[in-house]
Amino acid sequence: MSKPRGYRVAVRALCEFTARSGDLDHRFTPSPSAREGIAGHALVAERRGDGYQSEVALSGEYRTLSVNGRADGFDPAINCLEEIKTYRGSLERLGDNQRALHWAQVKVYGALLCQERELSEVTLALVYLDIATGRETRLTQQATAEELQAFFVAQCQRFLAWAEQEVAHRERRDGALLEIRFPHCEFRHGQRALAEAVYKVVSTGRHLLVQAPTGIGKTLGTLFPVLTAMPRQALDRVFFLTMKTPGRRLALEALTTLGVVREDEEGALPLRVLELIARDKACEHPDKACHGEACPLARGFYDRLPMARQAAIDRGGLLDRMALREVALEHDVCPYYLGQELARWCDLVVGDVNHYFDLNAMLHGLVQLNQWRVGVLVDEAHNLVERARGMYSATLDQQRVNALRRQVPPALSKPLGRVARRWSELLKDVGLSELKSREAPEYRVLEAPPQGMLNTLQQASSAITDYLSEHPTGVDTGLQEFLFEALHFCRLTEHFGEHSLFDINRHGRGRAVLTLRNVIPADFLAPRLAASRSTVLFSATLSPSHYYRDLLGLPLEALWLEVESPFVSHQLDVRTQRAISTRFRDRDASIAPIVATLAEQYRRRPGNYLAFFSSLAYLEAVLEHFRTEHPDIVTWTQTRGMREAERQAFIDGFVPGGRGIGFAVLGGAFAEGIDLPGERLIGAFIATLGMPPFNAVNEQLRARMEVRFGCGYDYTYHYPGLTKVVQAAGRVIRDPEDRGVVVLMDDRFTRAEVKSLLPGWWNL
Repeated sequence: MSKPRGYRVAVRALCEFTARSGDLDHRFTPSPSAREGIAGHALVAERRGDGYQSEVALSGEYRTLSVNGRADGFDPAINCLEEIKTYRGSLERLGDNQRALHWAQVKVYGALLCQERELSEVTLALVYLDIATGRETRLTQQATAEELQAFFVAQCQRFLAWAEQEVAHRERRDGALLEIRFPHCEFRHGQRALAEAVYKVVSTGRHLLVQAPTGIGKTLGTLFPVLTAMPRQALDRVFFLTMKTPGRRLALEALTTLGVVREDEEGALPLRVLELIARDKACEHPDKACHGEACPLARGFYDRLPMARQAAIDRGGLLDRMALREVALEHDVCPYYLGQELARWCDLVVGDVNHYFDLNAMLHGLVQLNQWRVGVLVDEAHNLVERARGMYSATLDQQRVNALRRQVPPALSKPLGRVARRWSELLKDVGLSELKSREAPEYRVLEAPPQGMLNTLQQASSAITDYLSEHPTGVDTGLQEFLFEALHFCRLTEHFGEHSLFDINRHGRGRAVLTLRNVIPADFLAPRLAASRSTVLFSATLSPSHYYRDLLGLPLEALWLEVESPFVSHQLDVRTQRAISTRFRDRDASIAPIVATLAEQYRRRPGNYLAFFSSLAYLEAVLEHFRTEHPDIVTWTQTRGMREAERQAFIDGFVPGGRGIGFAVLGGAFAEGIDLPGERLIGAFIATLGMPPFNAVNEQLRARMEVRFGCGYDYTYHYPGLTKVVQAAGRVIRDPEDRGVVVLMDDRFTRAEVKSLLPGWWNL
């Protein structure tokens, strides 16, 4: 008889499952950064004797359960096992449920230590280290090996039924995935090549960049092969990451097509799929603070979590936003934090790219904690460059500091006053003193991090943390937001290097902004890619490949695939207006010929068109002239700060058989990610090369790119701009039956170096 398959769990994960109780409490979470935590552990170890052992690897078994982890420290001379926890603010504010969790961890480690080293007893110590002061608070208790073993067994017994359930689910899941079949009779043009390439890279543990045109079914063409490879390569989890909500919807629809959800539940694929959404969209009580004293769904959350978790797992299949909300409210728990918990137990997670690539991303943290083998799919990956730059950048606004200083409680007036004074000193140091009368914008790049400002900001953060600890209720949200921004700023500074720069923009008296600006996200993204078994990044626009390899941090062995387009040149009439220049100096002169071009094409073939411009100001100037010259042609336009309902109304204007021109900004909400097939859209006008503006910030980017890659101009201006052009033009032809026109309005589109970056099937 074969031995039952075992289940491996980390000590921390075991205790988080068995020892958490009571309320959610997120009144403030200014915990130390990972780097500060590591430094804190090292500081404690330095204070101990020569024989002190750090990071002690321990493991043990109970029936089919294997438990392992690393204890923070053990001193054989005094037979003391330590668990070290770093913190900020007041230790008195640490909840009882957190203390119980910490004691559970050190007790489990103690049981494993006694078992491995044949100890009859051990001293257990919880060491709380204040990051700000270096002061230790030490709590100890004596425990016998028998007591610790009993505690260990009790935790394992509480977890064992769940573990056995998970092992059984894994076997059912893998068995079903071994038999999975493509849901359609045949692949679309190019879809088979895509699926085969994805399967091969997952099987060989490599990464893949895929440029594949719209219309071949990229979502299904990537999900199907990675699920097929999942049991064969022993993948624990798959993450499908998107840039926008429509991408998540497409992924969930594809999974439904694959059989994750069926009316006949017995025939459904035994795969747990979780949709992760933003906290503000999942919150049931946005008017309440996130802790048990204010929110009913936070009160007793961990006491009710086991039942809610089990109900969600029993439901299985697709746990999208609505399904998750239904389960959560049935058990009176927060839908958002139930989703965070279920990310540990679902096979496939569909979420935003920040869930894996952000500095403190939850999914990446789970991969590290549980040592999962994961496959990662990144949709619309051309956007990851700018999204990642945003993730690894931070700003400090002088105007915000001054406004906050005037309204904070007296206890915080001095700390924020010091930040305000430090602003004045910094501006003086870089030659942007506020004593100057002129209000014109000014820009400076700092040669090194402004350590004085950072020290003052950290001191202010500590003061705010202490205040929030003592006044947990009724606190102004603006103060909390500033705290988190300040902590993020300081933490990112710990990672400062040649991939980033510090700069100051001064827009007038009291209106300066200090930015830690990421330029090359590759240095941050590379470790995230390395943590996965395989990552597939796909988009309709990933050319040239070396640009994305360099800026996304792909290793040299990563593969590149360009999938042949299913479209042919006669489907899309691409024309270039050589007589028009959209360069900034020529904008005014370009308006009349652009208006004439729009009207001439519309009257030649009436229907729905999109016209794209480099900015709203440029758009508005052309639109005003167009409406004056051609009042009979229906127009609608993108406006500043459009809400979701307004954006949807703009898209809804493109009805089959309709006639009119929608005016939009290139690179904006309507230039990619929208699907207007058939007669909903028959043409597009593009009055720009899409290049970022030539300004001081972009010139700094260009200089950094030149030093690192030798392609400063192309990497800063040329490639990003033409990616936007191709994305916008891609709105016109969505399937093999579509016919349309794209009018490129700038003489530079005739240049060889520009044409080489446009799709080959356009046949320019």
